Amino acid sequence: MNIYLNNVKENWIIDRVRRDWYKHKKNISTHFISRSEIIWILSPWVWNKIPKKYLKEKKVLCSHYHFNFDSFDKEDFIELDSFVDQYHVISQKTKKQLSKLTDKKITSIPFWVNQNNFYHIENKINLRKKLGFRGQDYLIGSFQRDTESNDLSSPKLIKGPDIFLKIVNEIYQKNSNMRIVLAGKNRQFLISEFEKLNIPYKYFEMVNPSKLNELYNILDLYLVTSRIEGGPQAIMEASITRTPILSTDVGVASEILHENSIFEVNKFSESIPNVDHAYKNSLEFTIPSGLNKFDSIFTEIYES
Repeated sequence: MNIYLNNVKENWIIDRVRRDWYKHKKNISTHFISRSEIIWILSPWVWNKIPKKYLKEKKVLCSHYHFNFDSFDKEDFIELDSFVDQYHVISQKTKKQLSKLTDKKITSIPFWVNQNNFYHIENKINLRKKLGFRGQDYLIGSFQRDTESNDLSSPKLIKGPDIFLKIVNEIYQKNSNMRIVLAGKNRQFLISEFEKLNIPYKYFEMVNPSKLNELYNILDLYLVTSRIEGGPQAIMEASITRTPILSTDVGVASEILHENSIFEVNKFSESIPNVDHAYKNSLEFTIPSGLNKFDSIFTEIYES
């Protein structure tokens, strides 16, 4: 069995997933689509860049992360669905969405988290000093995009940057030691709003996994405020690094976090991070066990 994973080259989550797979599953993988028996469409938004002749010849697994039905291209999905043998999603919420669109088999498995890249670091004081923060700073992190890529002046509302801004502004009014730690591309909206409100922040833009791990480890809180999500993978990464995290009820949040760590916007102050609960749940998805959860999908597709 040889599996080919399509390549999007976004220098972010999916690229890390693809690298991990080829590193740890090279015995059943190929970089050449012509030599594959199974095509894994990791990036369905660019599926039509795959030559149709291969989609017709090979078995196809397609991953989906979330659906925003306000901008859903039904015709594109129907065409893709005609080539797909099975689907993979990373949360039960997305499985419910996808099951309304297709009668193909859907398996829900969160993506693995690489514990060699993301792990707890004890000495936070020195780490904060290295990254330009004080010991007394109250650091809140956000490492996902908040701005539309085709309009850098507009917020990407499904990611909830307006919610993030409201919450951190309220915290800052009570705690002047609060600082925001940003990473990732397309952060223009929040940066602009922080400047207007004089909210202190530091932006690390695109960072490698080693630096990203350090950023998780200096935080007092990682905050997910999205309205729609697939994962996000930050939930897994924050959990495995034992970073306190609070999230809206999106993606894998209810599968990994304690119920008290999932908040409604108007009841944010009632939410409480539960580091031990999140860490324990994330351990199930470390390497190799998190990768091996996919074996049964590919075996079934290959043998069908």
